[in-house]
Amino acid sequence: MDWLSVLFVILVAAGAALEWWLLGRQITAVRAHRELVPGAFAAQVSLAEHHKAADYTEAKARLARYNALLDALLTLALTIGGGIAGLDALWRPSGWSEPALGLAVIGSVAAAVWLINLPLALWRTFVLEARFGFNRTSARTYLLDLSKGLVLSILLGVPVILGGLWLMVRAGRTWWLWGFLGWTALTLLISWAWPVLIAPLFNRFSALEAGELKTRIEALLTRCGFRSSGVFVVDGSRRSAHGNAYFTGFGRNKRIVFFDTLIAQLTAPEVEAVLAHELGHFRLHHIRWRLVVSIAVTFVAFALLGWLTRQNAFYLALGVTHPSAHAALLLFAFAAPPLLYFTSPLGALWSRRHEFAADRFAARHAEASELIGALVKLYRSNASTLTPDRLYSAFHYSHPPASERIERLQRG
Repeated sequence: MDWLSVLFVILVAAGAALEWWLLGRQITAVRAHRELVPGAFAAQVSLAEHHKAADYTEAKARLARYNALLDALLTLALTIGGGIAGLDALWRPSGWSEPALGLAVIGSVAAAVWLINLPLALWRTFVLEARFGFNRTSARTYLLDLSKGLVLSILLGVPVILGGLWLMVRAGRTWWLWGFLGWTALTLLISWAWPVLIAPLFNRFSALEAGELKTRIEALLTRCGFRSSGVFVVDGSRRSAHGNAYFTGFGRNKRIVFFDTLIAQLTAPEVEAVLAHELGHFRLHHIRWRLVVSIAVTFVAFALLGWLTRQNAFYLALGVTHPSAHAALLLFAFAAPPLLYFTSPLGALWSRRHEFAADRFAARHAEASELIGALVKLYRSNASTLTPDRLYSAFHYSHPPASERIERLQRG
């Protein structure tokens, strides 16, 4: 094993060990505060609800530990362990060449990873989520979602893989630039089409009915100068008791979507405040900046991959002795996450700053007290811990902890 292989093993092992340790800190933190509701929430959150949040957080953390270990072992097994090379050797006697050979190998790896992760996914939905009263997904709905997802992955993924492999083989050293442009265009197209063509395959969307809530929302949209193709309610309760709200699409296909569970849990003024927060992300250009950064990161990734495809040491260090376009894609896909894991705090910090800014925007265009009330209800109904570990949240929380958000809103 050469030094690059050793370095890769160290990075994967260090990432898994750090994640295991952080999850342990999270478990310790919620256990230590399990018997006392934080003062800011004592009047709104009962001790029983606080217990549920602590137990739910611990259960998720324990499952995440197994998931982190599985991901690390799977990454090492498929790379330096020879998994990708073995599947490549299995398909080579077929006599196929790129891109058909690459599609077969990539499809085999994807199927293997999916099957290996399936037990944990089933456990998460039908055991963990069910234990705490959140799962509402029937076996039939779960199978239908899997089937639709598989068909959609084939319809979208096969042409993308074939096109990418064709570029890598036929477009010369600048293939990565054309690949980047194509990938960016496809991403924007899917983002535009998702609300009206793809999302309805999995959920039912209905226009928000006339009433106080719709009147409030329309007035808020007018105040904030936001135009969308409509305000919709999605039947999230078919699968989960968790509540949420989000924007989707762009251009004329922008939609505001509320989970039916969220509307059932909050009052009209609280829903208005939540929407004001989401509008803050739009008016403060957070969505635009995230898109710009995403495109920039994608550009760097394609450029790096374009260089790595010409480095024999890249293949040899990750367990492949027969360089190919599809091997480069697979190795990069498994090598990048362990490296990017250590940048997680930077992304989380940037996201949390956006959340604070959106909260300030919401306080100017709605009532801060209503947003506080909505946040407390959502933390309570979603069984979100009110006492997370600071280091764990620094790595993984895209939203600030509840106490920090509410404290800033109260300060004004």
